[in-house]
Amino acid sequence: MRNSNARNSKKRIAAVAIITLILVGGGGAATYAYWSAGGSGTGSATTGTSAGISAIQTTTVSNLAPGSAAQPLSGNFTNTNSGPVYVTSVVASITSVTKAGSPVTGCDATDYTLTSPTMSVAAEIPAGSAQGNWSGATLAFNNKITNQDACKGATVNLSYAIN
Repeated sequence: MRNSNARNSKKRIAAVAIITLILVGGGGAATYAYWSAGGSGTGSATTGTSAGISAIQTTTVSNLAPGSAAQPLSGNFTNTNSGPVYVTSVVASITSVTKAGSPVTGCDATDYTLTSPTMSVAAEIPAGSAQGNWSGATLAFNNKITNQDACKGATVNLSYAIN
């Protein structure tokens, strides 16, 4: 009987081994089974915006007079954005001529010449104050053939458009 018990034991071991292989092998394949399906979906994203930046004139233009030389206009930027902003150009213009904050009778923008008012920058301006630079325009007092005494002590107010 010993042989028959030994044979039965060997058969049991072989059967357990085969079942184990089937379960392990088959079970592994079952783990990777899946259903395929099509479908669709939607989503969205937003882009940020930027705040305008300021052109700050850093040159002092003073003592303009008939026949005096043109004086340069230049400056830098204040960028309050969290990152850099690209500036193509700065365009200067005369907005008014005043004395003590009031318009001047007999003196206006025609008494002055703004040369090369469009100044190329073509650069990214970092966030912060006194960043980057612009230059190239000049301001001069015209030497007219008429009396220009009304312009004595006048202030030429300039504005800068940033593109």
